[in-house]
Amino acid sequence: MPPSISPADLQFLLREADAAARRLRRKLRLSHDDVEDLRQELLLDLIVRFRSFDPARGSLGAFVGTVMRHQAGRIAARVNRERLLYGISLDEAIPGGEGICRGDLVAEDEGLAALHGQPTDSFAATEHRLDVERGVGILRDGDGELCAALSHSTVDELAAVRGARSTLYRRVKEIRLALTAAGLRAA
Repeated sequence: MPPSISPADLQFLLREADAAARRLRRKLRLSHDDVEDLRQELLLDLIVRFRSFDPARGSLGAFVGTVMRHQAGRIAARVNRERLLYGISLDEAIPGGEGICRGDLVAEDEGLAALHGQPTDSFAATEHRLDVERGVGILRDGDGELCAALSHSTVDELAAVRGARSTLYRRVKEIRLALTAAGLRAA
């Protein structure tokens, strides 16, 4: 791969990637917002394959055209596979919808997060956050730091720094009891 690309060649690569991305967007009937993502994916593949370019075998234009055509085919195949697997795309613009996508019409409690079991009730999430703040407020000094330390360290690692393991386990049990008494249940 040459150590650098001339500014003229770089502008040529960007123009070709832009044209290929726009053609692919039209062919797949994707949203206008997808052009940037397609361009980036095409350019990334070109950068990876650019070290294979040999000026003795052909022009830069022919190489770029071939690489982008092949990558565009792979992207189109992937999009079509996803459409077959999942049905229509949620990013697909609704005809006559003035820029509204199908995903904009899906209610939050019917979306992908709900399908995978994630909470979708924003009121319940707010109430849970307030409960956790209330529970943290009843902890003694140093308990918050202990809980934070336990979130990324094992008891053995903390025991090497803070003291006996039995003391740490006892303190964690007292914290759990205090939080349970405050109405918080284990996650």
